[in-house]
Amino acid sequence: MSVKLRALQAKKAELVAGARRFNDETDTKAQAESRAWTDDETKQYEAMRDGIAATQASIDREQALIAEEAGLQAVMPPMSGGAAGANAPPASTAVGTVVLPAGLRISVEENVMSDPRRGFRSFGEFTQAIRGAAMAASGMGTLDRRLGMMAAAPTTYGNESNGADGGFAVPPQFSQEIWRLSLDDGSLVPMTLNTEVSSNSMVFPKDETTPWSTSGVQAYWKGEGSANAQSKLALGTEMLRLKELMVLVPVTNELLEDAPALGTYLTPLASERIQWKTNEAILFGTGGGQPQGCMNSNALVVVAKETGQATLTLTQPNISKMRSRLMTGQLKNAVWIGNPDILPALEGMTVGQIPIFLPPGTGIREGGYDGTLNGRPLILSEHAAAFSSQSDLSLISLKGYRTITKAGGVETATSMHLYFDANATAFRFIFRIDGQPVMQAPMTPPAGKSSNTRSYFVTLGAR
Repeated sequence: MSVKLRALQAKKAELVAGARRFNDETDTKAQAESRAWTDDETKQYEAMRDGIAATQASIDREQALIAEEAGLQAVMPPMSGGAAGANAPPASTAVGTVVLPAGLRISVEENVMSDPRRGFRSFGEFTQAIRGAAMAASGMGTLDRRLGMMAAAPTTYGNESNGADGGFAVPPQFSQEIWRLSLDDGSLVPMTLNTEVSSNSMVFPKDETTPWSTSGVQAYWKGEGSANAQSKLALGTEMLRLKELMVLVPVTNELLEDAPALGTYLTPLASERIQWKTNEAILFGTGGGQPQGCMNSNALVVVAKETGQATLTLTQPNISKMRSRLMTGQLKNAVWIGNPDILPALEGMTVGQIPIFLPPGTGIREGGYDGTLNGRPLILSEHAAAFSSQSDLSLISLKGYRTITKAGGVETATSMHLYFDANATAFRFIFRIDGQPVMQAPMTPPAGKSSNTRSYFVTLGAR
C-alpha cells in the first residue's frame, strides 16, 4: 500500500469518527433540550460529510492510479529463442489454456504489506519481535521476517536487517491508535481550525477587516438611479510550516518480554506526552520552532484586576468583564481554562442568588469538563498560570486559532541500538503541527459603540 493511500485512509477514518462523535453528541444535546438540530449544527455536520466524501474521492483516484501503475509494471523480461533470432521475444507463449502476450511479466507482492498491522496481532507482539531482532543482531536467534520487510535502511553501515539508524517503522495501525489517543478528551487540537496537509506547509488567505471598517468588502445603500458603490478585497496571506514534536521513549528489554504490559505502558504514555506539549504550544507557544500560542500573541485581551482587589482573589466582576471582552458570537465556542487552585474562590460565587459556577453533574455533562462557569465549560488545567498570576483564568474560542497537522498522524519508529548498552530499546514518535491565531490584534468595535477591544482570547490579569 502506498504511503499516500495509507494517509488518505487514516484521514477518512478520523473524519468518520469525528462525524460520528458530533452526531451522537448533538443528538443527545438536542433530545435533552427537546428540540431539533439548529442550522449551525446541521451545517457543521454537512461540512463533515463533505469532507468525508472529498477524502473518499481522493482515495478512489489514488487506488485507480495504483492499479494502472501495477498494470504497467507487470511486464515479463524478454524470452530467448524463436524464429526472429536468439534475442527476439516470441509473439506469444501458451501456458496451458492461458495465452500470455509477448513481454508479459507476472509479479508477486507480499500480502502482509497491505495489512496495517503488518502481520502483528498487537503492539506488544510487535515489540517482542523488536527484542528478538536485537538478539538476532548478536547472533542469537533469527530476525522476524515481518520486521525484515520493514527495516529502514541504515545510514552508517550496510546490514539492512539491523535497522541500525532508521530502525523499524511501527505498523501504521498502531501509529494511528496513538494518534487517536492523543486527540481524546483534553486535546485542544479538535477545537481549532485544523487542516491536515500532505506537504510541509500551507498558505491561507487572511482578511482581518470588519463589517464596519472602511477597508475591504463593504455594503452600501443604493439610491434609485445612483451609481453602484464599489469595494475592494483587502486580503493578505499567512503561511504555516509544520514543526516537529518528538517523543523518544527507552524501554527496557525486560518490559519488552511482556507484550500486554508494554502495550498498556507505552501507547498511553506517548499519546499523553504528545497531547500535553501540543496543548501547551497552542496556549503559550513562543513561535519560531513551535506554534505561536494564543495566550502569547498580540491578539490577546488582558482584563485588569478591580481597583483595590487583593492578591489570591477572584471576583464576580472579573468573570463578567472577561465575558464582555470575548468576540461577539463566539460564546457558543468558548471554554474557560483555569488553574485548579482557583476552585475554592469560584465556589459560592453568585450573581444575585444564582451561582455562576456549577460543578460536574449540575451543569454541562460533556466529558472532559470540570463544570460550568457563567454558562460555559470550565477546564481545570495545569497549563494555566499560578493562581493570582496573569492567565490563571482565561476564556478562549479556538475557532480563532488555525492549525495544520501532518496527514496520517504520528510518525513512529524504533531502534535497538541507541540504548544498546543499557539493555533498552528506543521508540520514537514524531507529531508534526503548526499553528497561530487567525487575527494578529484584538478587534475594535464600531466608532462610538465601545472603547473596549474584543478578541477570541481573553485572560485575567495579575492580582
